[in-house]
Amino acid sequence: MKFKKPLDSLLKEASETGEGTLKRTLSAGNLVALGIGAIIGAGLFVRTAAAAADHAGPSVTLSFILAAVGCGLAGLCYAEFASMIPIAGSAYTYSYATMGEVVAWVIGWDLVLEYAVGAATVSIAWSEYLNKLLETFGVSIPYAFCHSPFQVSPDGVNGMINLPALFIVAVLSLVLIKGTKESANINGIIVILKVAIVVVFIVIGWSYMNPVNHAPYIPVNIGEQEFFSGKKHFLDYFENDFGKFGMSGIVSGAGVVFFAFIGFDAVSTAAQEAKNPKRDMPIGILVSLVICTILYVLFSHVLTGVANYHEFATAGKEASVAYAIETYMHGYGWLSILITVAILAGFSSVILVMLLGQSRVFFSMSKDGLVPKVFSEVHPKYQTPYKSNLIFLVFVGLFAAFVPGDVVGDMTSIGTLFAFVLVCIGVIVMRKSDPNTPRPFRTPWMPVLPIIGALACILMMIGLGKHNWERLIVWMLIGFVIYFSYSIKHSVVRNKENKEI
Repeated sequence: MKFKKPLDSLLKEASETGEGTLKRTLSAGNLVALGIGAIIGAGLFVRTAAAAADHAGPSVTLSFILAAVGCGLAGLCYAEFASMIPIAGSAYTYSYATMGEVVAWVIGWDLVLEYAVGAATVSIAWSEYLNKLLETFGVSIPYAFCHSPFQVSPDGVNGMINLPALFIVAVLSLVLIKGTKESANINGIIVILKVAIVVVFIVIGWSYMNPVNHAPYIPVNIGEQEFFSGKKHFLDYFENDFGKFGMSGIVSGAGVVFFAFIGFDAVSTAAQEAKNPKRDMPIGILVSLVICTILYVLFSHVLTGVANYHEFATAGKEASVAYAIETYMHGYGWLSILITVAILAGFSSVILVMLLGQSRVFFSMSKDGLVPKVFSEVHPKYQTPYKSNLIFLVFVGLFAAFVPGDVVGDMTSIGTLFAFVLVCIGVIVMRKSDPNTPRPFRTPWMPVLPIIGALACILMMIGLGKHNWERLIVWMLIGFVIYFSYSIKHSVVRNKENKEI
């Protein structure tokens, strides 16, 4: 037996109000801002230059388009589910209703990679950029207090604890406990700030672009040409040349910049707090994706036009945007400072939405008995899962304070892509299993679009390389140990079905 969660019980749960339930306070505008808040952040400001330097060159714009296609197709599937089952839990809840408990657990555990581990990683980057901003004003945090114990400076100073990273996680967790509406309002202010600065960079930087930097638009990959002409075997090409520019570089670049799109699915985790989820969830998911894709393509086109992509391999690194401004856009040093402020604001809203998403996924998993009840206890006044927020404050805070940011690498991306694949498959399954259930939003061109969406996400997973596949497998094995030792005994659906038998 698959032990699926009945659709009727999900819809009943979605309609519940009062004590012990989440408060419906979010409008369509709040949800769009929530999506943009989660999407525009570390990916745009950090990953763009890395993808251009190592994989795609100027054609990183095409990488963004490929990643957007995969996300957009998955987003259509998310929109159908979110309008049909307006409940907290995102992909976890959808897979429980379509493919059963084991797949739902895999998704729920997988989403910890996206939300909790992702929030810790971004908070570490937030700490680094805070230091960059303070250095502009002649102040700096001592190395020992802004790095983990596993890091050593070039001067031989050992890190002790990353206090700024821990600080931002604590502050944003407390904001979430206070209330989702308050969190959404703060997020809305941050979104306006960072979108404005991204637009300013695009507008001013456009006149500083050098056409030479965009030629050739798709850098040549000799190994790829030899493979397609029959002069090189596939394994040799895949091991040594795949992803190093050329067409395969666009695919690998898409896998790297995909991190820039992570977060739009976090909108669906707030379905139970939307005022009119059947109408507003599709708007929140799809409009935020469209706005961000347009900004991403324009931003990457300008960045690779202002500075040559080769420079980002050595000179730019994480502060690539500031480097391009200071080196080639003379007289706009103030914009470099504003970009750093926008990055800090962007990281803050990403952490906020990731922490929101994580607590809402575990809220649903707790209601189903797969994780302890403490994760679904709601504050009597604020109607937020405050104990869950506090637990993840400790978990994410410890990770942020004591573990280097590069440990997880692209694990967040591969975990999220895996969740997207299962959501695309889940929509097809539910069309077969529950064809008569009302669907306020319907994914068009079924089953073609979901299949293409799943394949696009699998393609990007392949582009992330075998090491990330190995890490994903290890993470999943840890999850199964927890599932078979705790969840299987406490599962509400499983125990109910076993009693009926």
